[in-house]
Amino acid sequence: KSNYFLKIIQLLDDYPKCFIVGADNVGSKQMQQIRMSLRGKAVVLMGKNTMMRKAIRGHLENNPALEKLLPHIRGNVGFVFTKE
Repeated sequence: KSNYFLKIIQLLDDYPKCFIVGADNVGSKQMQQIRMSLRGKAVVLMGKNTMMRKAIRGHLENNPALEKLLPHIRGNVGFVFTKE
């Protein structure tokens, strides 16, 4: 769990752009292909919504704009972090 928090915070620091993607009806094979096609350009991170929210809330003082993400973390979602 603590590794997950550190990973989210590091990704938020390292990548200027982050978007939320819905992962409903996405199989593991398709997810693997997505990760492979984004390798080198972006990082896909899936996880429990409560963990994601907690990590973002803990990082708000460094980046208050992240608060806009919180209401969108609902259902089966993940983050894609990118520099492009």
